[in-house]
Amino acid sequence: MIPNGAKAAWAAGRPVVNGWLSIASPFVAEILAGQGYDTLTIDLQHGFVGYEAAGAMLQAMRASGVTPMVRVPWLDPSDIMKALDAGALGVICPMIDDAEQAARLVSAMRYPPRGLRSFGPTRANFAYGAQYGANADEAVMAFAMIETAEGFANVESIASTPGLDGLYIGPADLTLGLTGRKYPAGFDREEPEMIEAIKHVLAAAKKAGIRAGLHCGAPEYAAKAVGWGFDLVTLSNDVRLLQSGAQKSVADVRRLLGPGGPVAAPAAKGAY
Repeated sequence: MIPNGAKAAWAAGRPVVNGWLSIASPFVAEILAGQGYDTLTIDLQHGFVGYEAAGAMLQAMRASGVTPMVRVPWLDPSDIMKALDAGALGVICPMIDDAEQAARLVSAMRYPPRGLRSFGPTRANFAYGAQYGANADEAVMAFAMIETAEGFANVESIASTPGLDGLYIGPADLTLGLTGRKYPAGFDREEPEMIEAIKHVLAAAKKAGIRAGLHCGAPEYAAKAVGWGFDLVTLSNDVRLLQSGAQKSVADVRRLLGPGGPVAAPAAKGAY
C-alpha cells in the first residue's frame, strides 16, 4: 500500500504543511497538489464542494503524491466512511465537544473489531492497492477539531481518546466559542488570551502523545506555530489565494498605469 506521506514526514521529524480546497474543481486540486504541500484537505463543511466533486478532486491529486484529507461536514459516520472509501487518508471532523464524540469519530474510521467502519473502499482499493483493507486502520488519520467552549473544556479527555491521531484547532470558531464577539472571527490570533488557549490545546495533544494541527492564514504565523510545537499547519485556502493573487495583480497594474490611466491613441480614420 502507498504510505501516508504525513506520517512519513513526522517520522522524519518534519512538520506537515497542509493546503485547503474550498472550490469544487479537480483542476484547482491538481494545480495545488503540485505546489509542494505535504497534505491537501478538501473542505466539505464550509467549502463549495459536494461528494461527487470531492471524488474527482481526490483523483486529480493522485499523480502528485500529496496526501489527501477531507474535512467532513459533521460527526456523521456515513460522511466519514464515504470520505475514506473515496480515498481520503485523513479526516478532520468539526465541532468535537467531548470524549464520547471523539470515540465515535475514531470508531467510524476503523474496521471491526477496532471500530464500526463498513467495508466498501470503492476507490481506495484502486488508489492504494489490494492491501488497502489490511492496512487502512493504521494508514488513516482521525483529527478532532477543537473549536467550541465545551470542546476546549474537555480537551484533555478528548486528546486521550484511544485511536485519535490528532487535535486540529479552528481558531475562528474557537475565538467565538471562548470570547463571543469580543474579537472579530479569523485566523492568526494575536490576543494573549487566545494564544494561551491555542497553546493549551497544543499541550493537551502533546501530553496525550498525538499530533496537533492549526489553521493559519499567513506563512509567518504558520512558521511561528511550528516553533510552538504544532505538527501540522494549514496555509490559507484556494479561495483566498485566488482572491489575493487577483487583487495584487489588478492593484499592481493600476499603480503602474498611474492615477489618470492610459491615454488612448486616436482611432485611425475609417476604423470602426
